[in-house]
Amino acid sequence: MTTSPDRPCANILRNPIHFLALGFGSGCAPKAPGTFGTLAAIPLYLPLQHLALGYYIALVIVTFILGVWVCGRTSRDLGVHDHPSIVWDEVVGYFITMLGAPHGVGWMILGFGLFRLFDIVKPWPIKAADKHVGGGFGIMFDDVLAAVYAWLILQGVAFFSGGG
Repeated sequence: MTTSPDRPCANILRNPIHFLALGFGSGCAPKAPGTFGTLAAIPLYLPLQHLALGYYIALVIVTFILGVWVCGRTSRDLGVHDHPSIVWDEVVGYFITMLGAPHGVGWMILGFGLFRLFDIVKPWPIKAADKHVGGGFGIMFDDVLAAVYAWLILQGVAFFSGGG
């Protein structure tokens, strides 16, 4: 690919693998691309929230496996591990956060906020995974860990508030 690591969005529409890895273009936001990548997950989540739990889990697994491949490929083509514009991991992280969440805008906003918090702050072991696990799996894995933290809190709030 001829795209510069500093300008990965210049040719985004030319390669469907990169288009997906960059969250349908949301990762091209000049500021906070991870936040925009997570925002891009919300319209995708809306119809998926009504899936039976087994189908939803299967979809999360498929999007994770796809993410390992597309993020790894895009990272290699850009020559930069986990370039900020690669945001498919945020999309999948949001899907994981919302697994089994109660329906409603408030829950989607809370899930969004919790996931962004843990993805940005990166408490242990997220920061260690981010630094030491490479390739497409590494790009995806730290966001999975952030999503697990967010999911646990979201489920706890739902349980104790009677929302779930």
